[in-house]
Amino acid sequence: MAEIVGDHLLERLSQWGVKRIFGYPGDGINGIMGAMGRHADAFDYIRVRHEEMAAFMAVAHAKFTGEVGVCMATSGPGAIHLLNGLYDAKMDHQPVLAIVGQQAATSIGSDYQQEVDLHTLFKDVSAYVETVTTPAQLTHVIDRALRIAMSERQVCTVIIPNDVQQMPAVVAPVHKHGNVMSGAGFIYPRPFALDEDIAEAAEILNAGRKVAILVGAGALGAHLEVQAIAQALSAGVAKALLGKMVLSDDLPYVTGSIGLLGTRASYELMNDCDTLLMIGTTFPYSEFLPEAGQARAVQIDLHARNVSMRYPIEKALLGDSAETLQRLLPLIKPKRHGSWRRRVEHSVAASWAELEKQAMQSAEPINPQRVFWEMSAQLPDDVILCGDSGSHTNWYARDVRVKPGMLGSLSGKLATMGCGMPYAIAAKLAHPERPVIAMVGDGAMQMNGNAELVTVLQYWKRWASPTFIVMVINNHDLNQVTWEQRALGGDPEYAAAQEVIDFPYARYAEMLGFVGIKVNSPEQIESAWVQALAADRPVVIEFITDPNVPPLPPHITFEQAKHMMGALMQKDPKRWGVIKQSVKQVLARG
Repeated sequence: MAEIVGDHLLERLSQWGVKRIFGYPGDGINGIMGAMGRHADAFDYIRVRHEEMAAFMAVAHAKFTGEVGVCMATSGPGAIHLLNGLYDAKMDHQPVLAIVGQQAATSIGSDYQQEVDLHTLFKDVSAYVETVTTPAQLTHVIDRALRIAMSERQVCTVIIPNDVQQMPAVVAPVHKHGNVMSGAGFIYPRPFALDEDIAEAAEILNAGRKVAILVGAGALGAHLEVQAIAQALSAGVAKALLGKMVLSDDLPYVTGSIGLLGTRASYELMNDCDTLLMIGTTFPYSEFLPEAGQARAVQIDLHARNVSMRYPIEKALLGDSAETLQRLLPLIKPKRHGSWRRRVEHSVAASWAELEKQAMQSAEPINPQRVFWEMSAQLPDDVILCGDSGSHTNWYARDVRVKPGMLGSLSGKLATMGCGMPYAIAAKLAHPERPVIAMVGDGAMQMNGNAELVTVLQYWKRWASPTFIVMVINNHDLNQVTWEQRALGGDPEYAAAQEVIDFPYARYAEMLGFVGIKVNSPEQIESAWVQALAADRPVVIEFITDPNVPPLPPHITFEQAKHMMGALMQKDPKRWGVIKQSVKQVLARG
């Protein structure tokens, strides 16, 4: 048959180096899916259980490969389902291309079945959104969408009506007025700080006596340079959540995560510093940064729009983190590792000791912190960790000690539930030889994780290594929100909204042919991890944990304490368990 628009679309994606597409079929993309069958050798098409998962997987593919992530959905409801995952990409600055179908162009405006104003729907989440109305337009639209997505690290959306998909392809538009020529390929924008700006930044950092560094996702890949600048400045280094993998937690001056999920060491670092160097981060919670005027500040970022958005910056350096630090380092006058550095390292050691003591406190039946603490000690050096959003995110942030070579991510700025499983699947597809662990709560598992285990079933036998572990924290509670209601709103737990009904996660895994492990006592934790990491197939490991163990922030404000007491006075259904565990955790801080 003659080549149609659907064929040309896939050929153009191939020319851009796209090899994997995450999607779910529907009649709004029949022309594209028919072409996919004809081009099956060129693409790894991953059929998910829900379109939102396709978008999440595209985000994770971008995060774990550096390539553009591509997802595809049908018109109407299928397109709508993509949105949450696409907002995750937008807010974490990941390059994602969404290709969506639409009803026939001849029917648009007639209130047709599944007719949705997709241009308006995708306008906010997309840096570029366009509808292909004629075959001659396709090449230019695809080229521009991919160029913007990749060079600006943005979401772009291309809408193709189903009748246009079936039209004869136009590979090279006629050379005449109104037709636009286009080419594949792009370059990354590389802002380059002026020499005088580098010198001024060095003067500020050299003048500092108590230097703190905060790194985010923009510092990933610059670990050697960050280590070198931290050593030269005798500084402590705190990590935003998406920057957790920037530096090894075995370094004695790395204070760990910062913010509500952060450590006491990071809180003290920011509280006491007189100079702040921010590298590749837009960490949102200003109350965990130095007070305005306390510290002179230098910021390194690729984008001018990010400068001074969280803290008043005295000197900004626009550029790639590693490249900018390489230029900055020769101008730094190495500081002696004096009282400030000793103070930081003492704080780090005390923080780790505190976290271990908190993790080992008894609970009913299992302290969730201990699950992560013992997992951390057994992690393979090349593991990829994929988190979700919930109280377990606190323990991932604080208790897991990462080492060089590990990868990990989760939904950062959007902090959406339901990302853990699709992130892990995409990570395993991108790196089939590496062990992957999804860390999810029972709420997220019931939201979409159980369904996506079927996707694992479909693809796992092609992986070079079978090690794929889904860790489910089963506490029968939407725990993070429950604690937020108590500490921020002063309200007791509302069981009708917060209770998560029981589900046999481990037995469900066995039904699918996986290994299922259920752990309901702390003495079983270590052996369970040993068994899971040695398994010859995917594993679901279910930990029955105590919902009353509080995810204590590094500093408890008077308002938070007042709200918590108010919630417990209102006959919170778990108040005695909450009081008991809270006292244990506070006392463990010493």
